[in-house]
Amino acid sequence: MGLRQTRWRKFSNMNLVADLLCLLACLSVVTCDRVYVHPFNLFSFNESDCDKLEKLIQEGKTIVPVSIESQTTPEYEGGMNDNSKLEALSLSTWGKEERSNLVYVLGMRFYSALQKAQGGQNVLLSPTSLYSSLVSFYLGASNQTALDLQGLLGFVPPSGNPDCTSMAVGSNFLSSLRTIERLVKDGDDGLLFSKTLCLFSAPDIALFQLFMEHLLPSADAFYARAVDFSNPGEAAKQINAFVEAKSEGQSKGLLADIDSSTELLFAVDVHLAVNVKQASLLKEPQDFWVDSNTKVLVPMLSITGTFKYKTDASGTFCMVEVPISQTALLVLLQPINGSHLESVESQLTWESSAWFQWLSPREIKLKLPALTLEDSSDLQELLADMELPTLLGKGADFSKISNASLTVGKVINKAFFKLASDGTDQPEDPAAQKEDGVYLDVTLNKPFLFAVFEKQSRAMLFLGRVVNPLHED
Repeated sequence: MGLRQTRWRKFSNMNLVADLLCLLACLSVVTCDRVYVHPFNLFSFNESDCDKLEKLIQEGKTIVPVSIESQTTPEYEGGMNDNSKLEALSLSTWGKEERSNLVYVLGMRFYSALQKAQGGQNVLLSPTSLYSSLVSFYLGASNQTALDLQGLLGFVPPSGNPDCTSMAVGSNFLSSLRTIERLVKDGDDGLLFSKTLCLFSAPDIALFQLFMEHLLPSADAFYARAVDFSNPGEAAKQINAFVEAKSEGQSKGLLADIDSSTELLFAVDVHLAVNVKQASLLKEPQDFWVDSNTKVLVPMLSITGTFKYKTDASGTFCMVEVPISQTALLVLLQPINGSHLESVESQLTWESSAWFQWLSPREIKLKLPALTLEDSSDLQELLADMELPTLLGKGADFSKISNASLTVGKVINKAFFKLASDGTDQPEDPAAQKEDGVYLDVTLNKPFLFAVFEKQSRAMLFLGRVVNPLHED
């Protein structure tokens, strides 16, 4: 079964009975080197399906990636990057709430770890990308490693067979997450979305073809190359140059260092650039208060329209929801009435519905900074901060990635977000001149949070903390 012809069978009869309160209760039991397991089954499927999967695993063909120095495109990459073969977009087989909640809750845990690690700096991450990365490793996991990963991801094996669950459920989730991303990507000309996935393995290590085929729906471009990690400095230079060349200069400096014991390195680079329609760039830079004593001059965007808005019951923050394309929503959150961002963050951490509840339409004059943010995180470090240092570490069982006992090095997730005007000046609304107070003025001129959601599923694609708009990371 060749790479160009293989298409993984999607498992139906999915039954996701998730209750967010149960989900949150489970979070409190995470201790030391354990992961939580949700007390409900995500999917059910027949034992015969597991038997078919087991046969495919046993028949597993392997591929030895070509050297990173090769100037030719290997056949396996060409087949995987043929996006025309992807199935038609559909979210009908996975419910809205369930689709977003698992990604959201785990994404917020990663956000909390990243926020603590970076102190008072800007933060940017992609919850869908981080979740997809873990699902990718789940697809290659066996035995206790599969059980631990399915606990973190929220999967419970109805068959009692973790190998079957990781292949069936993992493949379905990965495909569904990619469908969400493609809905955003294909939704509007003013929004540019791209995602690149790279696997770098030590020379002569054979990777299972089935595992690599499962990664097909997870990115716009997929690369698998062999790298000599015995010279970490040279390996980092080669990988950085390779990624920069493949991204046509969009992604620079992916790695600072590499552990010489690395045998597999995983990297995802996700970009989102939005030119907001009818947003105009103010002629003069405006004050942005980094803290109560420090301000900087930043370029600001202005947009007037009917947007969904709310303030919380205690009057500590306001929220504005702005459609930025036909398929994506930008939600902005800023502390008000003297409250601080840290106190607001603590209220939102585990409440996925807080981003959308009680919003109502208002006529708003919105001013916010033009943004260019870039951030990179190592999933290994985030898991260590969450007291799960061995989940992808030495001793983890990834026998469905390779017959070799692999040592997984860095698992890089790089995110880039840009928010700008589409260059079209917004005409002055005559209604704004006729009556004072018609429009509510909302100006984001101090630290705030933002999130980008796919409109249909409400899956969180990006989450950012803006402390200083002039700092890219």
